[in-house]
Amino acid sequence: MRTGWRIALLGLLSMLMPAVHADVPTVAAASDLQFALTDAAQRFQDETGRELRLNFGSSGNFRRQIGQGAPFELYLSADEAYVHALHEEGLTEDAGVVYAIGRLVWLQRAGRDDLPEAGDPLAGVREAIKTHQQGQDRPRIALANPEHAPYGVAARQAMRHAGLWDATAELRILGENVSQAGQFALSADARGGLVAYSLARALALAERTDHVLIPEAWHEPLVQRMVLIEGAGGTARAFYNWLQQDEARQILSRYGFTLPTDASLAEGRSP
Repeated sequence: MRTGWRIALLGLLSMLMPAVHADVPTVAAASDLQFALTDAAQRFQDETGRELRLNFGSSGNFRRQIGQGAPFELYLSADEAYVHALHEEGLTEDAGVVYAIGRLVWLQRAGRDDLPEAGDPLAGVREAIKTHQQGQDRPRIALANPEHAPYGVAARQAMRHAGLWDATAELRILGENVSQAGQFALSADARGGLVAYSLARALALAERTDHVLIPEAWHEPLVQRMVLIEGAGGTARAFYNWLQQDEARQILSRYGFTLPTDASLAEGRSP
């Protein structure tokens, strides 16, 4: 009889153990958050003992994957429109909250001595076009794919604002997301690229890159919204709430994000 009870107890424990370990949520996050959210998640884990799986990529791809049933519990998008679309489809708990507003920069390898001035941040693009037209070289201009990456959309808008989009058709190299675009911008055959300010502020890139901010008026605001996916567990919920507190907001600010007002954050509307 005792043996029978032990077997039953072991069986019960084996059923419960996966449930205990299962609450390690997978977070889908825009790749402009690669460094900022990694720091935030580590701080959250240190304080709470709760683990997270961070998955970085393009916001548009994540929106599609969540729509197809991908097992993400928390989604941080670089374009709030993707969150609104998922909410309208009934796949999120609510409309989420705006957690940051992103900025776009021109990024290039450090030490080139030709960083554009703040008043003419796309001078490097014009130089690349001129060089190509003269048949001297084919300097590449990196950006994220505008088809599914919000920073790619902003880059296209900025170049159109400056009247340079059409002329760069043969020079563009597209990253699957803005993080990959940053890698392309630093390659040997690239003049530079248009990427997220948050990447330029990261220590991993800051020491070997130069950058100049693109005026905010040159593109639509990069309003970034996060949301819990329907059925999210306790750890995802705790992290979502933690990201709205001062400690997390300070981390985002350190990486160059503009923070929404407390009122807009609390009410879940755009700033």
